[in-house]
Amino acid sequence: MSLIAVLIGGAIGTGLRLLVDTLLPHGGTAFPIGTLIVNVVGSFLLAVLVARVWPVAPGWVRAGLGPGLLGSFTTFSALAVSTVELTVEGVGATAVLYVAASIVVGLAAAGLGLRLGAPAAAAPPPMGIDE
Repeated sequence: MSLIAVLIGGAIGTGLRLLVDTLLPHGGTAFPIGTLIVNVVGSFLLAVLVARVWPVAPGWVRAGLGPGLLGSFTTFSALAVSTVELTVEGVGATAVLYVAASIVVGLAAAGLGLRLGAPAAAAPPPMGIDE
């Protein structure tokens, strides 16, 4: 069941990734904004899932959403290729900015996703005047 979930999630994530690559510029000296957005959004969503879904979801759901959907949507290899391409095209400063933004914004998105995805703590009972 997990393998089927990964295959289905992977097909969906790959399709979404292709859509982003079609809509946003990439390659050459263009800042790879599409890859940056995909990886930041993927970091955020994976963190939300880990905080909210992982504790209660069956293994096949976790496999389909994590390695399947988000694993195929995001990709480190695209980050690496874009970085090398920028460097080869002579815009090394842009490459450094891209890597730094990917790491910093990706980590921030993951932290925000964990925070927002965490189940709300039980609120303390209201304190009345009589107490």
